[in-house]
Amino acid sequence: MVAALAVFVALLMLGHSLVPNTLGNAGSLLETFLPWLGVSVPVLLAAALLRRSAVACAAVALTAIVWCSLFAGTVLDKSSTGGDLSVVSHNVHDGNPDPKRTARDLAASGADVIALQELTSRTAPVYERTLADAYPYHAVRESVGLWSKRPLRAAEPLAIMPWTRALRATVDTPKGPLAVYVAHLASIRVHPSSGFATEKRNEAAARLAGFVREEKLPRVVVVGDLNGTTDDRALRPLTSRLRSAQEEAGQGFGFSWPAAFPVVRLDQVLARGVTPVSAWTLPRTGSDHLPVAASFRL
Repeated sequence: MVAALAVFVALLMLGHSLVPNTLGNAGSLLETFLPWLGVSVPVLLAAALLRRSAVACAAVALTAIVWCSLFAGTVLDKSSTGGDLSVVSHNVHDGNPDPKRTARDLAASGADVIALQELTSRTAPVYERTLADAYPYHAVRESVGLWSKRPLRAAEPLAIMPWTRALRATVDTPKGPLAVYVAHLASIRVHPSSGFATEKRNEAAARLAGFVREEKLPRVVVVGDLNGTTDDRALRPLTSRLRSAQEEAGQGFGFSWPAAFPVVRLDQVLARGVTPVSAWTLPRTGSDHLPVAASFRL
């Protein structure tokens, strides 16, 4: 039984793309939490040792090898020094009890560009006032906003959902213009009857991918709460065209949600035409998400 379970987990990790989304989006749900299948290794190993079964131990070793082949590179530190521009993205939570302190914490990061999601009519003016000195250029479109130390122009909302949860702007850097997209995709839900409900998020991701596909500038950064991981096949129309800063230049999985005990990375910093040199998460604020950050060579 232990050996069979170990082999099943190994096959599940290797063949996650074969798990269909036809029943409750089971494939996307699996891919969202795929790294956590590694937790089964010490549990199964303990059971194998308890049974004193060489066959079970060998099967668990196989599972460990499969997990390492998929994720060992992720836990290594791939960051380097340098970078021409740094970006912070944060879902600040619409019920944040202290937006002023959150704004100060984000400004203290020294990022050149700050992108915020889940702004409200109550909190947006607080962020505008608090960030004004360090970030003289900004654009807010309903629940999303962008603050920059560099000149910001051509800010416009993007129709990815019935209400505005995305914008695109051009940041003028010393090495030329950079297109920055800020997005907050639709929330996901897990229902006992319908399973992993992602349809609205998937539709918004496809629309956002269309805007990115039509982007004329060669340098592009896409940030925000995508309510999904880069492993989730449903986000592939967007993620297949971009590089994850965390995967290329971070250390570890960079989990960002929930802030109290992060188990999944829903907040992303993606790019094309620029080179990620480092990526990390920032300390917890008054939000239920952690801020995520990255530095790029333009």
